[in-house]
Amino acid sequence: MVAFIQNCVDALSLGSLYALAALGIGLLFGMLRLINFAHGDFITIGAFGLIVPSRNDMAIMAIGSLPVVLLVPAACAIVVIAALLSDRLVFRPLRTASAPTLMVASFSVGYIIQNTILVTYGARPKTIDLWSSLGEQLHFGAVRVPRLEVVTIGVTLVLLAALTAFLKRTRYGVQIRAAAEDFLMARYLGVRANLAIGVAFALSGILAAVVSLLFVSETGTLTNVMGVPLMLYAFIATVVGGMGSLVGAVVGGYTVGFLAVMLQAYLPDGLRSFRDAFVFATIVFVLLLRPAGIIPTKALVQRV
Repeated sequence: MVAFIQNCVDALSLGSLYALAALGIGLLFGMLRLINFAHGDFITIGAFGLIVPSRNDMAIMAIGSLPVVLLVPAACAIVVIAALLSDRLVFRPLRTASAPTLMVASFSVGYIIQNTILVTYGARPKTIDLWSSLGEQLHFGAVRVPRLEVVTIGVTLVLLAALTAFLKRTRYGVQIRAAAEDFLMARYLGVRANLAIGVAFALSGILAAVVSLLFVSETGTLTNVMGVPLMLYAFIATVVGGMGSLVGAVVGGYTVGFLAVMLQAYLPDGLRSFRDAFVFATIVFVLLLRPAGIIPTKALVQRV
């Protein structure tokens, strides 16, 4: 029972990362039908924004040495600026393009970011010590839980509550929801499309920055493609939860997280190296039962 509880906490922590990353993807897909494969590279930007350019193995801390109350806003600002620039320079001129064109454009943005980081920081992985105190164990009876996992779960719950309040109680949040329900009608009713989309990009940037900080605290390693695996699982979570559904993105993130952790824990030793294959097979089975996802949207986006 103790091992099962610890596995559940691990699954909640991993699922929280996937849920936050999936939300960043779902926000943009709901409005633009944009599957932003560059979202993982925004996560990478948030991590490399902590250090100054260096080709050595050890990373030289920059804003990473700031107090938490300054570090988090600084990291968020870096990623938000990158996300808004990508919208202004790439995605805004392609507003009327087809969904495949937008997807290819997002691949291109991600590839540019990866190679820019490669040229600036070098090809060697960087090691960084961020919030090492979060690696300490918390004891709840016989259960031992890393403090970082508790922080990850808590931060995710706070962000989910804040995002829900923003979308339901603020002017821009209502505009985003309206655009996600029917983009064309929202524009007819006075929603400023570019502003609403810019806010959505900024929100996705904030989520990406938080994911990058939590992920770097766990791994302690930076590479120019570190956000790509997270983006892949986040995209899968978005599909499983229901494309365009923010609630579905969260549910999908936790579903994928629980599958990954539980299969790693309970598969026979000889099969654990094939965990990802079992995860994807289970996801295929879920999609065969519910092709539109666990929580499908009621309407698809209409764009002009």
